[in-house]
Amino acid sequence: MTDRNRTSLDWDDLRYFMALSRHGSLSAAARSLGVNHATVSRRIAALEAQLEAPLFERTAEGYALTAAGRNTLAAAAAMERAASGLGTGAPAADAPRLGRVRVTATPSLSECFLLERLTGLLSHHPGLDLDLIADRRAISLARREADIALRLARPKEGDLLARRLTGLAFGFYARPSWVERLADGEPPCFVTFDDGGAHLPEALWLARSFPGARAVFRTNSEAALAQAARSGCGIALLPRFIGAFDPDLVPIDLKVAPPSRELWLLRRPEDEPAVELVAQFLADLFRRERRRFEGSVFAALDEA
Repeated sequence: MTDRNRTSLDWDDLRYFMALSRHGSLSAAARSLGVNHATVSRRIAALEAQLEAPLFERTAEGYALTAAGRNTLAAAAAMERAASGLGTGAPAADAPRLGRVRVTATPSLSECFLLERLTGLLSHHPGLDLDLIADRRAISLARREADIALRLARPKEGDLLARRLTGLAFGFYARPSWVERLADGEPPCFVTFDDGGAHLPEALWLARSFPGARAVFRTNSEAALAQAARSGCGIALLPRFIGAFDPDLVPIDLKVAPPSRELWLLRRPEDEPAVELVAQFLADLFRRERRRFEGSVFAALDEA
């Protein structure tokens, strides 16, 4: 990128860029700006030509930011905050600060998958502050208890932006000794959810598929289920993003395939650029991971 390009960026082009990064499709971005989709496409092409880099990658789920696009979004967010600061008397030194973003997800997804990856995002955006809320309850975005929610069900809130990210695959895992025990004719024993998690789809499926099977250990945490399976006391039905990467566990073939679940990203439509940045990072993360591990860890979207 030349110095001339750095100093002659059209803020109006950046508005179109931010709208497309927010909504993920030309038509939705156009509606939000009150223009037609051809205008959005033309302004994005002009910005990419000026920056001499592709900002979006076209995918089956919509437009995903490239690495250059994520950098541009961070810079655009800083510009927007700086412009806002001029009107409020905020000091220019605060401009690089992107702000605080609160992400909520289930405890297993938070602790066993997101934690390391989200903290890695901070090294690229030091002005960003992140909260990760590990909770199985539906934390309210409307009441601003969180900014982004990752949920394992099709959303019902009509006033939120929703994006399906991937299918989460499940599998049976246990200590290697269970392979021989099952081959010798021993019936499977399970470690499973306690009464507080008995309503979960995977727990209901397990109860229907293995009626009368012994549950030797119950808990309210998938991380604890994995730990119990490591002890050798039983077989756990786990998300594959936990079981497939645990060196002490092996897949167990019980001749039935557990169903996958959909993972959705929810956020408010009017959110700040920092929220858009994190939301796009998460969408890109799961797209990459799905392509990398599809069929072994993540389920294809059309199977979710």
